[in-house]
Amino acid sequence: MPQPDSMTLPQALREDIEHAGYLPALVTDVVATAVAGDEIVGHLVHQETTLDEEAVRRHVTVLVLTPQRLVIGHADDHETGEPQGHFATATTETVPLSAVRGVMMTHVLPDPASYTGGLSGRALTLTLGWGTVSRLDLVPAVCADPTCEGDHGYEGTVASDDISLRITAEADGPEALSRAIDFARQLSARLGR
Repeated sequence: MPQPDSMTLPQALREDIEHAGYLPALVTDVVATAVAGDEIVGHLVHQETTLDEEAVRRHVTVLVLTPQRLVIGHADDHETGEPQGHFATATTETVPLSAVRGVMMTHVLPDPASYTGGLSGRALTLTLGWGTVSRLDLVPAVCADPTCEGDHGYEGTVASDDISLRITAEADGPEALSRAIDFARQLSARLGR
């Protein structure tokens, strides 16, 4: 069976995957397989650790931008109750840029009254949508009559947010925040072309 050539990934991407620290050989191989030799014009690597009552769970997301595609890679920890029950999964998804419906950036800036430019804030939430996952938010519908007790059904919104990453200067570092903004800018500039 042919093995992925992880050396086809640019050095900066390989270093960012290594720096994330979670199964770098596996993550590099699955991303290289999904990229399939395409030119890489931008990337973003985000590592996230979560704690629950039973375990520490690690997750890494790699976003790769090629001239025609967005490649998304994820690797996750899993635990079972059995001996030797710790395992990892790695998943990739490839989306044509023509299918990406939106890039939403939510910037968190401290002391907005003294903002002088540069977007070097506290955090960025980067949300990308291409229609695979939709969220339906429903609330009870109401009418203008405050004494009305009738059932008016529900109203709501449908939002496409296939992936959402939160990058913070405090947890990830100001350089990671800058890289996330740069990646979002690169992706936004390529949409609709």
